Amino acid sequence: MAEHTSSNITIEAAPAEVMGVIADFARYPEWTGEVKEAEILATDDRGRAEKVRLVLDAGAIKDDHTLAYTWTGEDEVSWSLVKSQMLRVLDGSYRLAALDGGVRTEVTYQLTVDVKIPMLGMIKRKAEKVIIDRALAGLKKRVEGPTASGAEATPSDEAEKH
Repeated sequence: MAEHTSSNITIEAAPAEVMGVIADFARYPEWTGEVKEAEILATDDRGRAEKVRLVLDAGAIKDDHTLAYTWTGEDEVSWSLVKSQMLRVLDGSYRLAALDGGVRTEVTYQLTVDVKIPMLGMIKRKAEKVIIDRALAGLKKRVEGPTASGAEATPSDEAEKH
């Protein structure tokens, strides 16, 4: 069974605002770093993406792949790999939890990656960690905007290997 990596970060915004940025796939290339292109291929009856094509460049992992998204309520989205050139597995999720009466949000990002070519587990987990850390830091910066005060955005909790 493939291992997964997870990390979390606190964002100074309401969960709905955070999810709004997560759901805006067209703008991923502006803030994620690894996503170079994003194209929504299908949406659900609420207009949320169900299938998205992404071009990814995460150093050791470069790929053009399609993901299927599942939305659970207003505070969780998960995805799984539909097709890929390089990847065997790319499953993940964002889970949001309201803090301080909904003015802040804890975001937990979980990711499992498996590639078709042989790769040392240590290198694969490092790539997962880089993807997660950059995505969480980028999400925080994107949501909080240029007027936000404070230190550089970095995931606050250590990544866990499961």
